[in-house]
Formats: sequence, structure tokens, C-alpha cells
Amino acid sequence: MNIVVIDGQGGKMGKMIVEQLKEKYPSLQLIAIGTNSIATAAMMKAGADYGATGENPVMVASKDADIIIGPIGIVIADSMLGEVTPAMAKAVGQSRAEKILIPVNKCNSHVVGAQDLPMSEYIKQAVEIAGQLIDDK
Repeated sequence: MNIVVIDGQGGKMGKMIVEQLKEKYPSLQLIAIGTNSIATAAMMKAGADYGATGENPVMVASKDADIIIGPIGIVIADSMLGEVTPAMAKAVGQSRAEKILIPVNKCNSHVVGAQDLPMSEYIKQAVEIAGQLIDDK
């Protein structure tokens, strides 16, 4: 199973996702793609098996991913203060992968129906959904 975690800014969200998935599934191989090197480094420190940074890695990894996990901004062009390019958003959006998108009501994007929960609760829910998808395959 090919699981890709995409994050930007400081990589805090991606780091938490990687840590929790690795705790639950230690042998699971995770690919960490940062929109910047700081985010990639944070996810690698958390235990990701592979890591890369930037637009092209997002585009390449999205092609073969079974599951993509990250903030909702990874499907919104120019989000995360411009770190997500239109090509990145398109690649993630067009991927055949199951997408687990964590609502972050910033950058002029609000997810209707999403509760205003602490980030840790969103990460917990995302890992639970990923676990169901992993266990089903």
C-alpha cells in the first residue's frame, strides 16, 4: 500500500500523522512530501520512510498513491501562503487515491459542516480513517 503524507509550513500536522500511523502500523511504509524542506524534515524525523520536497514530488507521488493524507489546502491552488501550486492541487485532486483531507479553516477557505476541533482531534480522526482503509485492503 502506497501512503503519501503531504504537508507544508512547519510540517506539524504531517509530523503528527506520521507518528500516529507509525505507532499503529510500524511496518507501514510512508512517503512524506513537504511543500518546503522544513515540512519534509519534520515528517522524516517523525519516522517517514521516504521524503521529498516540492512540486514535482507531489505530482509524481500522487500518481501511484493509494492514500493521500494532508490538510485540505493540498487541493486548493495557492493555499498555504502560496506553497501549494496549481499543478500540485491538480495532481492531488486528480489522483485515484483515497484522500483524507484535514479541515484547516485558514487562507480564506472554510469547510462547511466541519466542527471547530483541536488539530490533535482531526489528526486522530484522519489516522482512524486511514486505518480503516489499510485494514480493508
